[in-house]
Amino acid sequence: MRVLVIDDEVRLAETLRRGLTAEGFVVEVAHDGFDGLELAASGDFDVLVLDIMLPGKHGYQIVRELRARQVWTPVLMLSAKDGEYDQADAFDLGADDYLTKPFSFVILIARLRALVRRGAPERPAILTAGTLSVDPASRIVTRTEHEISLTPREYGVLEYLIRHKGDVVTKNDILRGVWDSNYEGSDNVVEVYVGYLRRKIDTPFGLATIETIRGVGYRLLDIG
Repeated sequence: MRVLVIDDEVRLAETLRRGLTAEGFVVEVAHDGFDGLELAASGDFDVLVLDIMLPGKHGYQIVRELRARQVWTPVLMLSAKDGEYDQADAFDLGADDYLTKPFSFVILIARLRALVRRGAPERPAILTAGTLSVDPASRIVTRTEHEISLTPREYGVLEYLIRHKGDVVTKNDILRGVWDSNYEGSDNVVEVYVGYLRRKIDTPFGLATIETIRGVGYRLLDIG
């Protein structure tokens, strides 16, 4: 089994290399984001161990670019941070597992073997509604071949709506599906972001695909 370790902590990376080699892995190591991305993009590895904080390219950037290049090698991310947002961001961008430093080497090995057994994930299907297209892997949104730039939160709301295409969803449904579970603000924030989306995915194209159901919520129509 071939594993690529991308970590700028030289001592930790060497410790991982020795330990993984002793467990039967064939190991390569990169210490910055640029080298790590190019090695990972070769697709010759069974699993990647990727630190988030790296010189050159951030770990999140590496995952995003790999998935955009349709490289589906399983990724286990390492981080000194243990916040919910950090883990959620990693998974949203295409990581497959997450460990917080310091971690148990025994647990790392078990997680890596589980990822290798599972294999590379299938490429997520493109989500469509009329001429609107959402690629969950690359997070690219297009309408009639025009790419639309969205903020991460706008993208989250749109992906939720398109996954529930044709269904009426409430503001609370969207809050639970897109915002952090600890969010305690007003549900009017959903209305604000729906407005942002309409100005980007509908207005320039003369369409109205996000329908307001008064007193209930919203529905994304399969038109246009």
